[in-house]
Amino acid sequence: MQQTILITGATAGFGEACARSLAREGNRLVLSGRRIDRLERIQAELQKKCPVHILQLDVRDRNSVETKITSLPSPFNTIDVLINNAGLALGLEPAHRADLGEWETMVDTNIKGLMTVTRVLLTGMVARNRGHIVNLGSIAGTFPYPGGNVYGATKAFVEQFSRNLRADLLGTNVRVTVIEPGLARTEFSMVRFKGDQTKADAVYRGCKPLVAEDIAAIVSWVIAVPEHVNINVVEVMPTCQAWGPLAVHKEPS
Repeated sequence: MQQTILITGATAGFGEACARSLAREGNRLVLSGRRIDRLERIQAELQKKCPVHILQLDVRDRNSVETKITSLPSPFNTIDVLINNAGLALGLEPAHRADLGEWETMVDTNIKGLMTVTRVLLTGMVARNRGHIVNLGSIAGTFPYPGGNVYGATKAFVEQFSRNLRADLLGTNVRVTVIEPGLARTEFSMVRFKGDQTKADAVYRGCKPLVAEDIAAIVSWVIAVPEHVNINVVEVMPTCQAWGPLAVHKEPS
């Protein structure tokens, strides 16, 4: 069955991979992101396979989100699935040296942007008694690491917000899923390190991380399971990644 699917942050990484995967399945796509040139390129490619509408959108701009999403043209205006993918990490400085502006950007994007898009679409989903919210979280929301401070906190919000949505939506047919990837090679590290290719490459050197297509396959699966099935949380890491022991600082003897 063809569904109308809105993907935020569709210009690269998980979002773009999801768009390609879901286009192959013949869905109707609404692709949003800040970089209009990339959106136009992806639209030109994918509309050979399915209907595609693009929105130049910064999820941090509440007024723009409300205006553009509520004025989507038919038949793109009835959203069956929302994939909240827009998000980013900035910096790896410890909290006492971190840039407060970078913290605010992560909160505005990863938390407030996700909340706004969800709220704008949720009323219609509940009224129609169908829909699916798929939120992209991270294992950083569960497992802390040095320098993860606010990024990890924003992803902890994504998981708890998703769980609370499930509680609020009990009795409706609106589903909610949070997907929490571990080490994955996308533009993520290039953004975090402000385009420093050497630092970004070092993150993945010597191991085989997840790639965007891995996550897109999982997204396609959670959307496709029968409507009476809700996949609550998917935590996924590459085989090369696992948990380490708790850190203990010891003073020199």
